[in-house]
Amino acid sequence: MLEGFEDRYADVNGTRPHYVIGGEGEPLVLMDGFPRTWHGLHKIMTPLAKHFRVIAVDYRGQGESDKPEGGYDKKNMAKDVYELVRGLGHEQVNIAGGDIGAMVAYGFAANYPQATKRLALWEGTPFSQIFQDFAKPFPRPGDLNLWIYPLSQVEGLPAKLLAGRFRHVIDWSAEHLALHPERISEESRAIYAQAYDTPEALTAGFGVFHTFHQDVADNDSYPRWLCPPWLSPIRAPTSCGQ
Repeated sequence: MLEGFEDRYADVNGTRPHYVIGGEGEPLVLMDGFPRTWHGLHKIMTPLAKHFRVIAVDYRGQGESDKPEGGYDKKNMAKDVYELVRGLGHEQVNIAGGDIGAMVAYGFAANYPQATKRLALWEGTPFSQIFQDFAKPFPRPGDLNLWIYPLSQVEGLPAKLLAGRFRHVIDWSAEHLALHPERISEESRAIYAQAYDTPEALTAGFGVFHTFHQDVADNDSYPRWLCPPWLSPIRAPTSCGQ
């Protein structure tokens, strides 16, 4: 555990998320994405804790959080986070996320604008038709291969294929998707592989992708808006007006 931080759990929205908390100042919720856990944020948490009360959340199905059978649409996952921060006594928070964490953070801001002071997104945007057009099902050799998305739509298959073998996914993701794979340490790779290596964890991990069609419908139902002052898009140009 990081110095100055502690592990905690909360009972919210019918599930039990795990989170790591530390620091002083305004509350700042952080969420990383798949195939990582809160550990993916550990290098930024200590410096941020000098200015914020950092709350690094393992979202539903991630890391040490509960892995229920359903509820992985990002609107419902945002409700998990909203109930967690309200349980901590915060009426308004800064919230930031990457990848799946970005989608949950966006869902939080869209559904609970009164509880959102600032929003930052990286390595992911709210899902829309633009993404579905981008995620080609049959890429050419050398093109970006997003095989995780179609596999997630096949009930039960990810767990059967990958249980006990998830380290291969971690290494492939690092080598093909990371900007600097050499910065992903052996320790971190082992942590992520262990976190997703069981059938239960794999079913939950791929469950966040299985709901993408519902996520698109939910995102399309939110009011269109220009980026207000509290939204700080980071490498996420489609986070505004979608």
